[in-house]
Amino acid sequence: MDNLKNLVREVPDFPKKGIIFKDITPLLQSPNGLRGAVETISDYYKNKKIDIVVGAEARGFILAPTVAFNLGAGFTPIRKPGKLPYEKISMSYALEYGTDVLEIHKDGIKNGQRVLMIDDLLATGGTMAACCKLVESLGGQIVGCAFLIELTFLNGKQALNKYDIFSVIKY
Repeated sequence: MDNLKNLVREVPDFPKKGIIFKDITPLLQSPNGLRGAVETISDYYKNKKIDIVVGAEARGFILAPTVAFNLGAGFTPIRKPGKLPYEKISMSYALEYGTDVLEIHKDGIKNGQRVLMIDDLLATGGTMAACCKLVESLGGQIVGCAFLIELTFLNGKQALNKYDIFSVIKY
């Protein structure tokens, strides 16, 4: 994992002063980095009978379809409002300052499907918790939540404590 961690660029004061942003772009640009990240997640879940992989907008879209392909599963996106063309359900969730909304197609998950949730980063866990609620409201059974990066000092696992959490890189 150190090889993958070395491919993550730290950008100080982005998006605001005092934050050190973990930029995954160099990892994604590296064929070995991208392959390593996708295979690490896929290997962890390969025997868990995943039916569908859900990716959270927007960077979750980068990893989720390739993991789904490796697992022989389908892919469903969760998006910001106004991006999905068909019937959908919405979930509002709290941010540090205010709220946000996520949406999923009503037919994006079928009752009883075994679901793997994927996003690029686990920070406070609020976004993924909202994603999980959307999936469960459609009858999905969440097998796990996988992340490329986990910022352990923000304790995001607490918001997701009923799920199996897997992170490729931890800070």
